[in-house]
Amino acid sequence: MASLWRAGTKLTLLASALGGGGAAALIATSDDPATALKLSTTVPRRLFDDAVAAANIVFDYEYSLWGIPEGSNKREKIKHEVHLRSAEKLRDLCFKNGGIYIKLGQHLGQLEYLVPQEYVQTMRESMLNKCPVSSYEQICDVFKKEFGETPDKVFAEFDPVPIASASLAQELDFLTEAKNSEKCLENFRKLSPHIASYVYAPKVYWNLSTSKLLTMEYMDGAYVNDVKAIKKLGIRPHELSVLVSQTFAEMMFKHGFVHCDPHAANMLVRPMPSSKASILGWRKPQLILLDHGLYRELDFNTRANYAALWKALIFSDANGIKECSIKLGVGEDLYPLFAGVLTMRPWNRVIDPSMDHLVIHGSESDRSELQMYASEYFHEISELLRRLPRVILLMMKTNDCLRAVNNTLIQGSSLETFFIIGKVSSEAVIEAKMSQSKSVLTWFNIKLDKIVLEMRLWAMQMALLLLQLRKALPWSH
Repeated sequence: MASLWRAGTKLTLLASALGGGGAAALIATSDDPATALKLSTTVPRRLFDDAVAAANIVFDYEYSLWGIPEGSNKREKIKHEVHLRSAEKLRDLCFKNGGIYIKLGQHLGQLEYLVPQEYVQTMRESMLNKCPVSSYEQICDVFKKEFGETPDKVFAEFDPVPIASASLAQELDFLTEAKNSEKCLENFRKLSPHIASYVYAPKVYWNLSTSKLLTMEYMDGAYVNDVKAIKKLGIRPHELSVLVSQTFAEMMFKHGFVHCDPHAANMLVRPMPSSKASILGWRKPQLILLDHGLYRELDFNTRANYAALWKALIFSDANGIKECSIKLGVGEDLYPLFAGVLTMRPWNRVIDPSMDHLVIHGSESDRSELQMYASEYFHEISELLRRLPRVILLMMKTNDCLRAVNNTLIQGSSLETFFIIGKVSSEAVIEAKMSQSKSVLTWFNIKLDKIVLEMRLWAMQMALLLLQLRKALPWSH
């Protein structure tokens, strides 16, 4: 079996390959031929830079660890140093090439269960909201072209020092982003009214927005990975974790219109404006979604099959997992691997009927197991990624981002998170079946399925409550 450092190297290269495929897809679907042409002229240089950086990293690993015994303290120390150097080289490459490469770096920062921690930490510290910025002179040029005036003439006050920067803002139409943010909130009001007030996006000032400039309401809050700041606001991290999970479950399984870049710098939290503190001083959280440039729509069949797949994963339904995976293009040979990649659990755990079969505790043994598992099936994972539709690849990227956020908030994944996913995906499956019902008998069968499902969810919720009660009792520790 490959060693952990080789696993990390392979997984980094795999993520790089996935990012490269995303870049190609971005160019291929561009509505701006001039931008696509400009990008295509930079590809050879970037490929050369990629090759040089990859060779440099591989040589560093091979040379630095040559002849040092496996498992020795010296090897662990040197391996840590090589991981750190290699992560910094990869970071520098991403900044040099910009654009989609920064997206790749951001995504590597979410893969803490697969990629060595040195890579995760380096990418998180440098990539999430510290991307290269445009100069004030460049900003003024854009303002002159769009409004005929400089920013200080358009606004009463304008700070030339940016508070954050984006990785792909220059490759986007800001009017599309503005429409996405409003459509997102409208979907929650219409399709998920029970949590609509808990989800917010900044107001768009349309009179001051164009395809090249977007003016939105300033939002004040804590980043969703800043646990200390979240607690200072009187918000429980666990409750925020539940809200994040439910928000994106509703998007994926019911709305079919999904924010596909939910890393920590794109989500803020604040106390619900209308809420009052509880007796213990806790406030209800309101999730603020930022950066609405990357959304994807799931057509009816894809959304229904993806929801049915997650329902099957939650309830350990091996036949359902196989059937839905095949419908999504995985094939009969790779569906166990697909289930493992989605849940970060090996197949024997995926189909384990125990209530907490998908829960990841965030321990070092969990991380080591996943890294070894991913290294062993490196080529199969590459083939799986090649087969999957782009929209499912983006759902997987979204899952990785959400998993990283939840891990920060609650140090792993929780049974309650999976209960929410099971509930929302199951409801979406029932709704999809009802919309396709064409006979009284079919309608009756669906209603019966719904009753059985509600009983299973009730039993799951009771088990969850008992587990929480047991954890709360002092003698259980």
